Amino acid sequence: MTENLSEHTRRLYADMIDSFDEELEMEMDDNRLDDVLGEKPIGDGMDRRLYFRELLRLQGELIKLQDWVVAQKLKVVVIFEGRDAAGKGGAIKRITQRLNPRVCRVAALPAPSDREQTQWYFQRYVSHLPAGGEIVLFDRSWYNRAGVERVMGFCTDEELEQFFRDVTEFEKMLVRSGIVLIKYWFSISDDEQHRRFLMRMHDPLKQWKLSPMDLESRRRWEAYTKAKEEMMERTHIPEAPWWVVEGVDKKRARLNCITHLLSQIPYGEVPREPIELPAREHHPDYIRIPTPAEMIVPAIY
Repeated sequence: MTENLSEHTRRLYADMIDSFDEELEMEMDDNRLDDVLGEKPIGDGMDRRLYFRELLRLQGELIKLQDWVVAQKLKVVVIFEGRDAAGKGGAIKRITQRLNPRVCRVAALPAPSDREQTQWYFQRYVSHLPAGGEIVLFDRSWYNRAGVERVMGFCTDEELEQFFRDVTEFEKMLVRSGIVLIKYWFSISDDEQHRRFLMRMHDPLKQWKLSPMDLESRRRWEAYTKAKEEMMERTHIPEAPWWVVEGVDKKRARLNCITHLLSQIPYGEVPREPIELPAREHHPDYIRIPTPAEMIVPAIY
């Protein structure tokens, strides 16, 4: 197919294939779940060709949204919450995969330090909020207090009640300041979480994802359910409603989440100036000094 193409076109074609390979690598990583467990996917799996076609189309729309956010100086915050192993990280990867990291960044905060524990609860999150022309995806957020901190006993009943009194006012304040705030909860079944935890236990490439806290959360499934239900009841407000992503089928969950995200922010195509590659300057005295052999990374492959 490519035999008659020029060398320049060959390289462009190779770059395009390499871009597709990045998504294929992530998809192969997902598919290892079934190889490790020796099982077939539960339910009706989505056709892979349809999935890739729709994912690439939606990622193209995300680039248009990104350009619109920059052009209009919008400030966008997207919160990703949900059960452990519910697919939040996979969705975030597909959203950010082809976007400019200077425009769209991920905030995944560690456990609070001793100093941060003495601060106003929301203080450490405020520094990660976007400026004009930025999108911030929170991989877990201030809702840790209503979830893991509550279930694991890391906060008192008084601190929990203070959180519920403050959080809706905090989010209303963000919205009044011009921030577009979107909140997603990724939902999976008991059986599916059990299956994904087994995958992480038996897969050396994913064991790092399974922390002692994750294992304890598995044991306390029902306590997390109660915490989630109260959290949604008390923080589902018109200014910042919750949106639930059904996450048992990872592919459908990603596509549904991206499609919904695009629908939440009206955007248009930003006109672009035609790009012309300038001619390289050539000077007769230019000499490229050879790189010393000891500095070159060994060509193992």
